Amino acid sequence: MLAKNQTVHLVCERLGADLEGVCHHEGQAVFVPGALPGEHFDAHILQVRPNYAFAKIARLVQPSPDRREPFCPVYVQCGGCSGQHMSYAATLEAKRQQVVDCLTRIGGLSLTPEDVPPVLGAGDPTHYRNKTSLPVGGSVGHPLLGFYKRRSHEIVAISDCPVAMGSVPNVLTAVREWMVKAAVPPYQEVSGQGLLRHVVIRTVRGGDVLVLLVATSEKLPTVDRLVEHLKAQVPGFAALHVSENRMRNNVILGSTCRKLYGADAILETLLGLTFEISPLSFFQVNPAQTERLYQQAIDFAALGPEDTVVDAYAGAGTISLCMAKRCKRVIGLEIVPQAVESAQRNAVRNGVANAEFLVDSVEDRLPKLVSMGLRPDVIMLDPPRKGVEPQVIEAILTAAPRRVVYVSCHVPTQARDVALLVQGGYRFAGCQPVDLFCYASGVENVLVLEREPAANR
Repeated sequence: MLAKNQTVHLVCERLGADLEGVCHHEGQAVFVPGALPGEHFDAHILQVRPNYAFAKIARLVQPSPDRREPFCPVYVQCGGCSGQHMSYAATLEAKRQQVVDCLTRIGGLSLTPEDVPPVLGAGDPTHYRNKTSLPVGGSVGHPLLGFYKRRSHEIVAISDCPVAMGSVPNVLTAVREWMVKAAVPPYQEVSGQGLLRHVVIRTVRGGDVLVLLVATSEKLPTVDRLVEHLKAQVPGFAALHVSENRMRNNVILGSTCRKLYGADAILETLLGLTFEISPLSFFQVNPAQTERLYQQAIDFAALGPEDTVVDAYAGAGTISLCMAKRCKRVIGLEIVPQAVESAQRNAVRNGVANAEFLVDSVEDRLPKLVSMGLRPDVIMLDPPRKGVEPQVIEAILTAAPRRVVYVSCHVPTQARDVALLVQGGYRFAGCQPVDLFCYASGVENVLVLEREPAANR
């Protein structure tokens, strides 16, 4: 039995879901961040649980040929990335294996190696993130802006982020200068005191930048001075907004926001269509890879000109509108009113007249629509990490669409839901993982299910 502070020799067998090394010592699993498959090393045991333990590398004996020097100076401390110590190709293979493991072990699918193809990697896995959320700490006169240290809420101060689009250093400089000159008190998690909690930077490939300040009050000092700093130092600066959040929790954004300067939203182009990115709207963080993801979803849907599509969890309508020009009708379901308003504006902006968007939860509205006789040809699912609710599965099985296309950023819940759909008469017809979170642990997987012939209506 392992003990805390013990030193043991380990060999890394594989990578886990967070790109951490998975090892075993006398039958007990040991998770070691930074370890790579095939590496031999001495490990210092940090925590011991009944069935597993956590450790760190104390001395690397035999390194992997995939080991690389991290390109970010704060990588070891920062909790944002987890794969910079390995080759990019190694992260892609680890993510492919995650998909295989989830679909077979959780989803119960019998897959051949060819059933899960290589992950579609980015042409450039750096400077891809269009949204960067930076917690604020420190003190009046000495503010800290950065990312949380791994497994803590201790802020690691940064001057740049090499996986974010290029506006981060300029915004950081401008906000720090304003905070010091205006004596803006940073938020203190322990006491709940202070004003500025987070700085959220949203950027598009065209260069426009939207800055959102999350604060305990909408009233900020010398906003005009901050705007002047941002205009002078941030190329493409287009808007400044504030979101009030007084809640004592880990949620970053408040429920509403107010424009302080500039545009209501900035615009990004995907697959030839233009979409607005508003301060509180969801938008995939990697636009180049999002185009590949959406194109794959469209290809899997194999839409015909007379088809009706339900886009569940439609967000701001990105997938809905990309599909609309290939079918007769799209119905988008989304619970967030601001997102639906954005989707409706996006439809008008792109001249799409055959897509409608309804404000409601998918688990409430989809069963109602099906009970009223709606029988879509394709149902598109792109849920949050928790996956879909049981009543959604039931509604899909009742509606019996020809295909179900399922996009997920959390493959374990996708696999769980796929197992239920397969039990209800669908078969796995293919999948394609796409790397939207380069050098981080997540992977997007788009999967298509087809109704078995025996289950035809």
